[in-house]
Amino acid sequence: MMNCQQRFAEIYGRDPEGVAFCPYRICPVGAHSDHNLGKVTGFAIDKGLHIAYAAKHNGVVEMTSLQFPKRAQWHISSVPEKKVDDWADYLRGATLSLEKNYRLKVGVCGVIEGSLPIGGLSSSAAVIIAFLEALCSVNGISLEPQELIDMAYDAERNYVGVSVGKLDQSCEVLSQEGHLLYLDTLDGSYELIPTNPAMKPWKIAIFFSGLERNLFGSKFNMRVDELRSGVYALQAFAGMEYGKFREAMARNVPREVYEQYKERLPLQWAKRCEHWYTEFERVEKAVEAWRRGDIEEYGRLSFESGWSSIHNWESGAPEQIRLYEIMTRTDGIYGGRFSGAGFKGCCMALIDPAYEESVVRSVSEEYLKSFPEMEGKYAAFICSSADGIKI
Repeated sequence: MMNCQQRFAEIYGRDPEGVAFCPYRICPVGAHSDHNLGKVTGFAIDKGLHIAYAAKHNGVVEMTSLQFPKRAQWHISSVPEKKVDDWADYLRGATLSLEKNYRLKVGVCGVIEGSLPIGGLSSSAAVIIAFLEALCSVNGISLEPQELIDMAYDAERNYVGVSVGKLDQSCEVLSQEGHLLYLDTLDGSYELIPTNPAMKPWKIAIFFSGLERNLFGSKFNMRVDELRSGVYALQAFAGMEYGKFREAMARNVPREVYEQYKERLPLQWAKRCEHWYTEFERVEKAVEAWRRGDIEEYGRLSFESGWSSIHNWESGAPEQIRLYEIMTRTDGIYGGRFSGAGFKGCCMALIDPAYEESVVRSVSEEYLKSFPEMEGKYAAFICSSADGIKI
């Protein structure tokens, strides 16, 4: 029995009616791109977030998290219109998002449990999706995959206020075990590319720095605004039509325009644009490498993506940057980068399973030499790719 089921029984004196699950995700190439309609690659992994739940026929939503203090409670017909600034905002946003399209008659009570520490694997999207699964289940609602992605995106972007794209939700819903998800966030079109039979074996390593992070409280939104500012200026320099600032998208400004006018941009804006345009190219190269079974080249491009995140996107806490540097010179690692927003949290790596033990040992020893205070907080996990959510 999982901890969330046990805790549910302790609180409510009965077993849960169901357990919702959403996997976490990684994005080896294609980071900091989806919010401006870029292309991305990703996988769901075989670790994730569970919610043990049951219906509440009085319409109340009552949620407990094993990771956070304080139980959260609201009624399906009177969700606060503005966020409360606590961990349950993601779920309030999800309730409102579902309510826009479906009539909710039944509330839900539940206990949330994440199988890995928080930070970098898109636990925010995972908790929204698992919660939507539970709320839909008790209300007899069946969502199409794209509806689920759109609702989770709406909750995080428009209610919680994080300038996300649709990478996280798409990876967690659409992924298929052993396949690379190749997604174009311009129109939501995607391809699931199987592992080439000629490819060397691979697994996924997750290295937690020991830092926990909050996207909203980080510089994440600022970086997106800096990119958008650069794009807005490029449109003006080139005499292109432009509308509202929030609608300015790098995808709508050709690379040639950026190359022509980049010297006129403030340095920070130019760097954000440099990351976006080079990452777009990296994704296309990475997909071709994956198709032909070249995990080494795909991994090299992931390392390159990590470098650009440090130097052009300028994200990464010192702890994460150190982890990334260690990974680049560890035998048995094909490639890797920060996972998630890259302001705290973890790094992910694609590894050769034959080196599994030595990779974990080398990275852990080197990292803890640099940050001995993270002893007991730092952790390493080996994962595999997995299917997205089934709802």
